[in-house]
Amino acid sequence: MENVNNYGKLCNEILEQEKLLQFDKFTNDVAFEIGLMLKKKAENDGRQIVVDIQRHGQTLFHFAHENTCMDNEVFIAAKNRIVNRFFHSSLYFAYRVKESNKTPEEAFRADSMEFIPCGGGFPVIVKNVGVIGTITVSNMAEEDDHRYIVEVLKEYLKL
Repeated sequence: MENVNNYGKLCNEILEQEKLLQFDKFTNDVAFEIGLMLKKKAENDGRQIVVDIQRHGQTLFHFAHENTCMDNEVFIAAKNRIVNRFFHSSLYFAYRVKESNKTPEEAFRADSMEFIPCGGGFPVIVKNVGVIGTITVSNMAEEDDHRYIVEVLKEYLKL
């Protein structure tokens, strides 16, 4: 997905994903089902990931495969902070930082230890409401973390 010369185009693709992948409602059961879908997708692909789903800061689903570590939790928290502050995917933020050729501090007044610019956090958007939470994956390349969420949401939403 990444192309050094084309961050603007990649950001527009992410914005289109965010417009498409919205919910009519987002319940605890929906979070659980999506979390299980992400877990199973990783297992089917032979991947080890951490999955975290939150609504308004409440954890609705959290799972970590055996070969993950505490560092993944640090990245989960940073990705969630990005989505909750900027109301966009953390990969969108990462590409905007890269496009700016600045640090997160210079570009967005965002502490780079608290807002680590990497993909894998995606906003839970309810139609006619807005961003109400996060779906976050960690332990793969940032584009793969992001792609897993997008693919599962497309499957869940039957798109």
